[in-house]
Amino acid sequence: MRTRRSLYAPRPARVATSAGTNRPLALDGAPVSAVREEWLVEDRWWSERPIHRHYYELALTDGRCLVIFLERGRWFQQRA
Repeated sequence: MRTRRSLYAPRPARVATSAGTNRPLALDGAPVSAVREEWLVEDRWWSERPIHRHYYELALTDGRCLVIFLERGRWFQQRA
């Protein structure tokens, strides 16, 4: 029997950040060449578990473009 999992479910990410600003400098050891975009998502504020995420779209020096977010002090990677 197969188990179901979401294709776009967030997964933990290893992010190196700048001191003080928490801005991403590297993802899984690959340096960030540019932060292409960043935005905040605040949702479900009425529920017991509201969502407050700080998203970044990154261009890495190895050519990849990825979306990561910070939620409750933990970094996650999510497919755009």
